[in-house]
Amino acid sequence: MTRMRDSLFRAWLALVALSGASALLSRHGARWVGVAVLLLGLVKARIILVRYLGLGQTPGWMRGFDGGLVVLTALLIGLFLAA
Repeated sequence: MTRMRDSLFRAWLALVALSGASALLSRHGARWVGVAVLLLGLVKARIILVRYLGLGQTPGWMRGFDGGLVVLTALLIGLFLAA
C-alpha cells in the first residue's frame, strides 16, 4: 500500500511541477510557448492515465490512448500555429 501511495504522490508532484512550468512559460509572449504548453499538457495527460487510471498495467489500452493523445496534440498544435 505504501508503494502505491508513494507512486501517486510522485505523480502528483510531477503534475504540480508541470503545471507550474506551464504557468511560468505562459508569461512569455513568444509563439513557441503555446506549443510548449500543449506538449506539457500531453505529458500531464499521460501521467494521469498511467498513474491514476492504471492504464500502465494494460499495454494495449495505453498504446491506444497514447496514439489518440499524440493525434489530438498534433491537431491542436496545428490549429494553434495556423491561427
